[in-house]
Amino acid sequence: MSEPTAQQNWVNPLRDSRDKRLPRVAGPCALVIFGVTGDLARRKLMPAIYDLANRGLLPPGFALVGFARRDWEDADFAKIVHDAVREHSRTPFREDVWERLAEGMRFVHGTFDDPDAFARLASTLDALEKERGTGGNHAFYLAIPPDRFPTVLQQLSDSGLARRSPDHWRRVVIEKPFGHDLESAQELNALVNRVFPEDAVFRIDHYLGKETVQNILALRFANQLFDPLWNSHYVDHVQITMAEDIGLGGRAGYYDGIGAARDVIQNHLLQLLAFTAMEEPISFAPRELQAEKIKVLKSTRLAGPLDETTSRGQYAGGWQGGVPVVGLLEEEGFSPESRTETYAAITLEVDTRRWAGVPFYLRTGKRLGRRVTEIAVVFKRAPHLPFDETMTEELGQNALVIRVQPDEGVTMRFGSKVPGSGMEVRDVNMDFSYGQAFTTSSPEAYERLILDMLLGEPSLFPVNDEVELSWQILDPALDHWAAHGTPEPYEAGTWGPPSADEMLRRTGREWRRP
Repeated sequence: MSEPTAQQNWVNPLRDSRDKRLPRVAGPCALVIFGVTGDLARRKLMPAIYDLANRGLLPPGFALVGFARRDWEDADFAKIVHDAVREHSRTPFREDVWERLAEGMRFVHGTFDDPDAFARLASTLDALEKERGTGGNHAFYLAIPPDRFPTVLQQLSDSGLARRSPDHWRRVVIEKPFGHDLESAQELNALVNRVFPEDAVFRIDHYLGKETVQNILALRFANQLFDPLWNSHYVDHVQITMAEDIGLGGRAGYYDGIGAARDVIQNHLLQLLAFTAMEEPISFAPRELQAEKIKVLKSTRLAGPLDETTSRGQYAGGWQGGVPVVGLLEEEGFSPESRTETYAAITLEVDTRRWAGVPFYLRTGKRLGRRVTEIAVVFKRAPHLPFDETMTEELGQNALVIRVQPDEGVTMRFGSKVPGSGMEVRDVNMDFSYGQAFTTSSPEAYERLILDMLLGEPSLFPVNDEVELSWQILDPALDHWAAHGTPEPYEAGTWGPPSADEMLRRTGREWRRP
C-alpha cells in the first residue's frame, strides 16, 4: 500500500505551490521517541524539533511523546526537553514558541516488553488526536540499540500502532547501524518490513541531511562548468575523508567490536561516493534519485589485492592539541586485547564508462590530525608542454574539494603565475564558503531529516537495496581484516598508520593533508 495522501501535509493557503522559495510545513502528526533519555535525543532530536517549530515548519497541533522507563509525569518530560533545547538548539529561544510546543508534550512510562505500556501509548495518541488534531498520523523514532528493535517493532504491531489506513499514515525511523554485515542487514530489513512497508521506513544517515552533501547535486548538475570534466578522461582519483580528532573514551559499549569501517564507511562514506559518482537523475524525485545511487553501488567493488589496497589501524598514545592522550587500549571500557580498528581505508573501483580506471579512496579515523570531512576530486596532470620543469616544480594537481564539515564550502586548486619577471607557476586556491556567501545559517542535519520524514519525503534516506549493497561492498574487507592479525598502531595526532600512506604510494599518489 502506498503512502496515503489524505491529511498528510497541511497546506498553507497563501503558498503558491510553484514557488520553491517557500518552505513546506509538516501536516498534523505526532512523533513518538523511544530512547528519549539517551544522548541522541537530548543533543540532537529535541533541539531539532524545537528549531523546526521556531522556523514555523511544524503544524500548530504537533505532538511529541516520550517513551522510557523513567517514572516521569508530562511536566518532568517537558522540563528535560526544555533543558536540552536551551543548551543545544540552533535558533534563539522564544518563550511563545516553547509554550506552544510544550502543550503537545506527553510522556508514557514503561518498558519495551510491556504490552500494557504500549496500550497506554495508544491511549495517549488517541487522546492527542482528539485534543490536538494530529489526524491519526504517527511517526515512531527508534533512538535505541538495534538489539531492542525486534521487541519494539513487535509491540507496535501487536498494539495496532503500526496499522495505517487511507486516512492516516504510520512511519518508523531507524538510526544506524543498519546491521553488522550483509546477512544481519538483510535480517533487520526483513524484520522491519514485516511491520512497516518499505515506503514507511526512514533510515537516518545524518550526513545526508547536511547542506554541503546536498550541494554536491547542485554543483554537479546545475553547472555546465563541471560536467565535461567529471569522468575518467580528466579525473585521476577521488579521495573521500572523514577524520576526527577525538578519541573513544566512554564509548566502548557502542564502538568496541564495531570499528571505523562499519561505523562510517558502510554508511556515510559510501553514500558520499554514490552522490559523487552517480549519473544525472531524470528528476530529483525520491525514486529517481535512489535509482541512480543504487546503480552506482551495484557497479562498485573493492580493488585488490586487499593487503595492498586497504589499511586499518588503532590509535596509540600521543599528543593531541598540545595535550597528552592515551591509546585505545588504555581507554575506559576497552579490553587490552581489543582488535577494534579506529582507522580504516579502502580502495574502490566503479565499473562504469564514466569512472573506469579511476580509484576512489575512502578513509576514516579517530585521533587524526584534525576534524574534517571532505570529498576531493583530483584531476590528471596537464602535459605542461610550453613549460620547463623549473617553471612548474611547485605545481601540484588541480583539485576540486567539497568541504562537508567544518567550514562548509568548496575549494578549487589550480596553477597560477607567481608575480615577477620569470614564468613560475604555483598552486592557488579559490574558495566558496557557506558562511560568507549566505546570510542565513544552514539547518542542522536532523532538522532537515525529521521534517522530510514528517512530510513523507524519502530522497535523503537509504532504502533496503542501498544498505545491502553497501555491506556487499565492504564485507570482503571486513572478512580479510578478521583473518589477518591486528590493526596497525598509529600515534594520536597523526594521519593514520604507515600502511595507509603506502597504499597510495604504490600508485604514485598521496593522501591530502587537509
